[in-house]
Amino acid sequence: MYEDIRIAIEVASAIICFILLWFMAKPYSLTREGRYLGLPLGFGFLGISSVICAIATITGFFASQLAWLQLLPRTFAFLFLAVTYYFSKKPSRKSPLMWGLSISLLIFVLVTLVIAGILNPQFAAEGYLASSVYFRFCNLICLFYISIHTLNSHIKTLDSSTIVIPFAFILQGISQYSIIIFSVDRSLFAFWSAMVLRFASLAAFLYVSYKAFYTIDKRVVRNEDDAS
Repeated sequence: MYEDIRIAIEVASAIICFILLWFMAKPYSLTREGRYLGLPLGFGFLGISSVICAIATITGFFASQLAWLQLLPRTFAFLFLAVTYYFSKKPSRKSPLMWGLSISLLIFVLVTLVIAGILNPQFAAEGYLASSVYFRFCNLICLFYISIHTLNSHIKTLDSSTIVIPFAFILQGISQYSIIIFSVDRSLFAFWSAMVLRFASLAAFLYVSYKAFYTIDKRVVRNEDDAS
């Protein structure tokens, strides 16, 4: 029963992440500017992580290299998001170059670790429990930075709709902290709290993205009507 619930949450989370990818890829498709790639990359990798988790749970191979492969996309998703928000803070002439180099380096490290896990599955399985705590601490650091950054942006604009964004990232951070607790003492309450909080965070992102997309689309239609 618990496995069925987890599979359902992971599948639903993956669907939401890929919908978010679709929403957030639109600015890049319109402008072709690389700085808009960070957000769709981040949520795309979160979706991939949820898909791997669902497959691992269904097949019963969660203790194997599949566990390692689901851990990497989630961590690098938060790294992509943190790098994107960092370079959006102080745009300059060097920002596109530095952003591109940073993303390229992250992708290179990610591919290298995935290949290492595939070529050496025994190391991936044995090193998962030890390394998962370090990876999730990295996730916490990234989410803490993103939460502070988005909260500052909300305070500057004082737009009631933008408060949902830092709130959603804070939920992601609490979810990661709960998973760390689960890794230490195997608390089922911490595990399911992490699952619920992560799903609630993604639902909040979906709400914000849909609302923003709907508002922009409605504005475009109104402008076209006015022009005609």
